Amino acid sequence: MKSYLSFPIFIGICCLLIGSALLTTNRTSAAASVAVDNLSPTTRNELARARNATAKYHDFDRADADGYKFLHCAEGEGLEYLNESVLDCNFDIEHPEALHYIREGNNLRLVGVEYVIPIACTATPPEGFTGDDDEWEFMAEGLPIWAMRAAIWFPNPNGMFAEENPNIPPCE
Repeated sequence: MKSYLSFPIFIGICCLLIGSALLTTNRTSAAASVAVDNLSPTTRNELARARNATAKYHDFDRADADGYKFLHCAEGEGLEYLNESVLDCNFDIEHPEALHYIREGNNLRLVGVEYVIPIACTATPPEGFTGDDDEWEFMAEGLPIWAMRAAIWFPNPNGMFAEENPNIPPCE
């Protein structure tokens, strides 16, 4: 009787292992999860909201239609597209002011988002994601802004909120 019971359990465990391995073959999901392992559950949930809200921008035409326009290429960040219509004094997880892309052949690949708050709105770093992990940059790129990046679509070995990502190819 015991040998009959252990076989279905063995099969069930094998199915779980194979199923979880298949889930990590999606490069977007795997890449997005790399840098969040040491973040709080609340921060991970907020990052999931940011991913859900920006997933449509993997299709660059959607970003263009929603008002994201090329600003410049920043080393370690990629091609930055800014949407001035959402640039205000508010941090909104689901509406980042900028999207970051890299070139892959003739296509653009979404790699992250950037939140921007004008310095005129606050003299101190804005409230962003829950906890102390996000890194707001003062006078980002010489502009009177606070800026914070999140590598939600491309792994950053320096951390989810690090200013630069060594995995981003150099600007052309």
